[in-house]
Amino acid sequence: MGALSAITYDYDLDVLIVGAGFSGIYQLHKYRLLNLRAKIFEAGSDLGGVWFWHNFPGARVDIPVPMYEFSSEDLWKEWYWSERYPTQKELRSYFEHVEKKLDVKKDVCFDTRVTGAHFNASKDRWIIITENGVTAQAKFLCLCLGFGSKPYIPDLPNLSSFRGSGGIIHSARWPRDGADIKRKRVGVIGTGASGVQIIQTLASLPPDEGPKQLTVFQRTPNLAIPMRQEKLDRVSQDKAKALYPMLYRRRRQTAAGLSFDRYPKNFFDASPEERLLLLEDLWQTGGFSFLFANFNDILTDRVANEEVYAFWRRKVRERLKNPDLHEKLAPTIPPHALGAKRSSLEQCYYDVYNQDNVELVDIMTNPVVEITRKGVKTADGIEHELDALILATGYDSVTGGITQIDIRGIDDTSIKEKWQDGVYTYLGLTSAGFPNLFFVYGPQGPTAVCSGPTCAETEGDWIVSCIKTMLEHNVTRIEATREAEVAWRQQVISEASTRLISTARSWYVGANVKNKKVEILMYTGGAAKYTQICQEVADGGYEGFTLSSTEGNVDLIRDKLN
Repeated sequence: MGALSAITYDYDLDVLIVGAGFSGIYQLHKYRLLNLRAKIFEAGSDLGGVWFWHNFPGARVDIPVPMYEFSSEDLWKEWYWSERYPTQKELRSYFEHVEKKLDVKKDVCFDTRVTGAHFNASKDRWIIITENGVTAQAKFLCLCLGFGSKPYIPDLPNLSSFRGSGGIIHSARWPRDGADIKRKRVGVIGTGASGVQIIQTLASLPPDEGPKQLTVFQRTPNLAIPMRQEKLDRVSQDKAKALYPMLYRRRRQTAAGLSFDRYPKNFFDASPEERLLLLEDLWQTGGFSFLFANFNDILTDRVANEEVYAFWRRKVRERLKNPDLHEKLAPTIPPHALGAKRSSLEQCYYDVYNQDNVELVDIMTNPVVEITRKGVKTADGIEHELDALILATGYDSVTGGITQIDIRGIDDTSIKEKWQDGVYTYLGLTSAGFPNLFFVYGPQGPTAVCSGPTCAETEGDWIVSCIKTMLEHNVTRIEATREAEVAWRQQVISEASTRLISTARSWYVGANVKNKKVEILMYTGGAAKYTQICQEVADGGYEGFTLSSTEGNVDLIRDKLN
């Protein structure tokens, strides 16, 4: 730390934000309104966060607009979407619109990947170092990394030996100038959200533009839900905008941070007719309403969940012409509870398996033995020859983006070391031993079970208000207590234990990453309840935190904060 203290820093800041997606932009705007010195360090070359990186074929958001945008009237009043679920390209255009309105980029250092952050306890400052040599010191460090910022490549034997002309492509790092898959033999490993979008998009291309053969290597079937995409026009959006302020207030009041909430009745409390009519209505509506506007107990009651799964299975099998695919894509016995793994939204995913040039290989029963020079060899001895291999294998989700940075607190322990045997945070926003460090949409918050922009604004508001309060009362340091984070961890685990989300081996619990501790990584009690808990902590004088001040008497400060 002594060497770091002697550095002349490129930036001396009140707040250093890492990440220029929804959360980072939102906080930067708020800090500017407080006249604070704030900057964003962003690893990518433009605004958008994950939407800068997600440029694979078919990439689009699975939350409908206007839920998936900022709530500020200055930003939505003159903006119009072309589709209910926008593509990555349109989302990039939206961030350019935000830039024109807020002039964000003047305070962003692009192509600046943060590699380390060490807390200087003698000065109550974070020292931030980056891959390109840019440095900063800041009173507060805010990590706005999203839940998917560290791509994950599983341990596939001899992966580097593949010599197909199209190479190996990870979905999270698709080439900026595209990939040549025309008339190629293409393999896709992984059928999560990115896998579903890539598979349905590539398979739907005209024969002279798409792959000659598409081989999908599936471990677990994705229990995908129809997206029900629709085109939008300016006239209908102008009419709808009268309700936008109410919609944005409403999304802070629901479990998933959306404009709708759970149906106020349990599955078996409804008549058979009411059950079927609701399921049919939600199926036709499409999107995550099938999960989050469904009967109140389908995500907590196994039997009710299996009834909804049976409805889903029937709907999917109706679209599959080959009966041999029924058990692979929509098995009789659920591979896991519906909603316990993140369901993807699909447009024609199941239909493409009816094509002659699309093959499904079940690697749960027929595992991958190795990657060869020519392709993928499975346990049955078949070598699936390929020209290009796509790894749609996701991320070291929720924690990976944070732990890949060498973040060290007051005792020089890294946050990666601290979380190695289990994640400990307070409110999913802070962690004991790391003063003046905040993170948004991270571990033990409502991350990934709540709409991203909703979390960006609700969690961002809490952090900005906390920093504002600290500066107004000359509080120089705020740090979660060990007791508070232990209690919060238990509350997170307790909430999840009552829900089916804890029963599946998914990235929700870190099970997709080799040697990662399996534990629930998110607060699952609902975004509205979470926001209320956080607000009560703030209203109580930041109970569960240790405060330090130049004024000395912390008890008097707490009285003021109350």
